[in-house]
Amino acid sequence: MDSIITQRSEARAYFDHGWLKTYHSFSFADYYDPENLHWGALRVFNDDVIDPGEGFGTHPHRDMEILTYVLEGELEHRDSMGNHGVVAPGGVQYLSAGAGITHSEFNHSKERSVHLVQMWVMPHAKNLTPRYGQVDYTRADRLDRWLPIATGQPGIESRIAIWQNATCYVARVESAPLSFALGSDRYGFLFLASGEAEVAGEQLNAGDALRLQGSYEGTIRAKGAELVFWDTPSMNQARHGE
Repeated sequence: MDSIITQRSEARAYFDHGWLKTYHSFSFADYYDPENLHWGALRVFNDDVIDPGEGFGTHPHRDMEILTYVLEGELEHRDSMGNHGVVAPGGVQYLSAGAGITHSEFNHSKERSVHLVQMWVMPHAKNLTPRYGQVDYTRADRLDRWLPIATGQPGIESRIAIWQNATCYVARVESAPLSFALGSDRYGFLFLASGEAEVAGEQLNAGDALRLQGSYEGTIRAKGAELVFWDTPSMNQARHGE
């Protein structure tokens, strides 16, 4: 293992916009730290809570693979390709911005907040054809196991394919210890969305994350914990499609 870095929840950039409470794990919008731009090919990891009926109006994206994973509540999406969908807890929305797309995201409910994580990964090439996807999963799909919700890695199966040699996994750990591994030239980002867990000798609470670089095999011990794990190439490999 080359390195393990713990990022505590309170070390993230936090902004309260009234209708939106958001934590940024990496530089984003008004938060800029030249030493915290990405981890491997993972460029954005935002932990958002959006008030009832509120959201992001129509705005553009390009040259980015965008995944939104809903933890609580429902998120409504519309885009310039004519796609429309509502994502429930455990569901995943995928937007490959490619050569350019506009979309909006709103809390579908007028009564309760929606809690989600939105994650951006660099694609292996620019000006790709934009595309959209949505997959709904049940809690059983990720119970005490890793569920690959999106991948571009050979040999790994997922219902969402992304334009990068990376994989995003989610899990709900209730009882059994959960193992995970990382290759020698890979970057891992393990985020605890809720609950408590012990990983690599570290006690993690909701909002904490581990950044791993290089070969690693470990075990997660937790009860009632929601986890997100990214396995990505280095930025240099990502840019060359390796």
